[in-house]
Amino acid sequence: MRGGPLGAIIGRYPSSSDGNTQFGSTNGVINHNRKCRDVVFLIIFIAFWVSMIVNSSFGFNQGNPLRLIHGVDYKGNVCGNKHASPNLHEFGLQYWPNPNQVYESGLKNSQFKLINARSICLKECPIPSDSSLNWVCDYPEGEIQIKMDEWKDRNYNYFDSLTPEMRNSSLQLQGPCYPVIFPSVNVYWSCQFIARASNASLGHWQQMGGVNIMEDIIIDKSIHKSINSRSSVLKRYVADVGKAWPVLIVCGGLLPLFLSIIWLLMIRYFVAAMTWITVILFNVLIVSLTMLYYLKAGWIGNDAVSSIIGQHDPYIHINGREQSHLRAAAALMSIIMIVAILSSIAIIRRILMATSVLKVAAKVIGEVQALIIFPVIPYTILAIFYMFWFSAALHLFSSGQIVQNDCKSNCCVYDLGSRRISCDRCCGYSIKYTPHIAVAILFHLFGSYWATHFFVACSSTVIAGSVASYYWTRGGTSIQQDIPFLPVFSSMKRLTRYNLGSVALGSLIVSFVEWIRYILESMRRKLKGTDTMSETWMGKMGSGSSQCCLGCIDWTIRSVNRNAYIMIAITGKGFCRASSIATGLIMNNILRIGKVNVIGDIILFLGKLCVSLFCAVFAFLMLDTHKYRSAHNKISSPLFPVLVCWWLGYVVATLFFAVVEMSIDTIILSFCQDSEEHQGTAQYAPPLLIETLTDQNEMQRLTQGSSI
Repeated sequence: MRGGPLGAIIGRYPSSSDGNTQFGSTNGVINHNRKCRDVVFLIIFIAFWVSMIVNSSFGFNQGNPLRLIHGVDYKGNVCGNKHASPNLHEFGLQYWPNPNQVYESGLKNSQFKLINARSICLKECPIPSDSSLNWVCDYPEGEIQIKMDEWKDRNYNYFDSLTPEMRNSSLQLQGPCYPVIFPSVNVYWSCQFIARASNASLGHWQQMGGVNIMEDIIIDKSIHKSINSRSSVLKRYVADVGKAWPVLIVCGGLLPLFLSIIWLLMIRYFVAAMTWITVILFNVLIVSLTMLYYLKAGWIGNDAVSSIIGQHDPYIHINGREQSHLRAAAALMSIIMIVAILSSIAIIRRILMATSVLKVAAKVIGEVQALIIFPVIPYTILAIFYMFWFSAALHLFSSGQIVQNDCKSNCCVYDLGSRRISCDRCCGYSIKYTPHIAVAILFHLFGSYWATHFFVACSSTVIAGSVASYYWTRGGTSIQQDIPFLPVFSSMKRLTRYNLGSVALGSLIVSFVEWIRYILESMRRKLKGTDTMSETWMGKMGSGSSQCCLGCIDWTIRSVNRNAYIMIAITGKGFCRASSIATGLIMNNILRIGKVNVIGDIILFLGKLCVSLFCAVFAFLMLDTHKYRSAHNKISSPLFPVLVCWWLGYVVATLFFAVVEMSIDTIILSFCQDSEEHQGTAQYAPPLLIETLTDQNEMQRLTQGSSI
């Protein structure tokens, strides 16, 4: 008899005094030699959580999500902020009343930037009049004894109430009133100038003796460049996630929960049809999602995303980065769709084998029925974590300081409060982000990686322990009473008492590797435009090879971790020792379990994608309703909310599909070890399990492989 790598830990125990080998019950197999492992990493994980709370509290204290959407006026107030002075709750649009400042900011060699120009907050973008000259005046204060509501009702115009001195300064474009010469349109809560001046308004202005107003396409491009900057687009994407929180709850939380439970029940009762249903549904969903991207990118139909909010002239077209990003996503989805369809065709011949593999998990779920319900526990914990995490992320991204710019420009404006023209503080305000905020955001992002992997790993370990209890109590006697009552809760107790540190270490390794991949990819993209080497074929080959190697390492570590969690659940060993045992066991049986594992993993992966793709498609449809296309709740692009729903759906599906995934892996590893311990005959394998394996030839190959 050839001893396996686990020795007395699983299936084989030291001989008794009479020389007979004794096989214990589950308490002997699963609970053998347990003690707390990898405690240092559990302490690190707890310290990490404390740091996450401290880091998030900084965001809650300093951040304001309104800054992600709205601009800042000349007083440092965020437009749309009801706590500002004056109250700007109804005034969410940023408007630059002085067209000459906008023109100057657009000149190539000008040191005067648009953020330095004087801006105020309005409810609607003003338009020129054909019969008279419209004005936009400053917030009413000082001698102007009207309230904000009356100011709004007057279309921001109280030029008739100005003193001769105020009128003269207004004609010099120094305020408090400014002429509306150029039409403007609401583009992402900023009044985008259209570079065609109203001849009637311009004529009235010149008749009144106003200073020369510059007319050029630069006025259009200056504001458009600011609105379309990378930082502005990123802020809008983050704000989209905050606005679409009902969609995230439905499509990222409730819908994948429902679909995952349905999928598990289907596996339990209709396992023969589920492989075909999964493959067909996957292809239908990925084609549907690709077509939706085409629709919003404007490649088919007339429903492309628009950067203009509210009613506007249909002849005005303003393109933004959001539409370009959607077109890139549509092109990428086209490639993924083609690869997915071809891959599905390639695995059709292997679907029958996948059905046989899934029967193993179906039998386990039938015996340990609490496994279907258990993932609701880690799901609830993750849901609470994500609600906290997303809220903190919104505040962290908006936690910069509003400071007045040092524009070093000679500009003067009429101050209604002091009743005089002031040239001291006429520069605008902007949000300054310090380096420690960037570090806080990166730390917060890493936190989501580690926490997600930790909870998924905990769930996988509990499932592995439950399935191991099911397997190792059936021995030659198959005594049903030996299975612990409520094995899932027994496995949870063992995890909580002994193995949290090991799970923290395993999840940290995966998160660290993925984070390194993310950082290297970001560095590669930044160097692509500056490094000439990256444009050569050698540079491209080196970049592609490094990405491929990192991807292989990531996949290998994930696979090793998953099997390590099984060994942790069964043996109670630390993470490193469990990884070594699992790797040795797999290498000794790679020819016997590789074929079975790969096909089963592919079908399970497609099942996860089906759930997440369905969530993404439904999120697309929800975001296409009037609520998210109207002025107040309009999202700049469905791209980020859909991707977040896709990701959340995949995480939730991973939690529930781990029931099947870990059941198969635990049963196969336990079966291989059982065979090695008993000269190729698995004594602990339940009869129901043996009946569901592929066929008699496969069964003989599996059970006789260790004695060859």
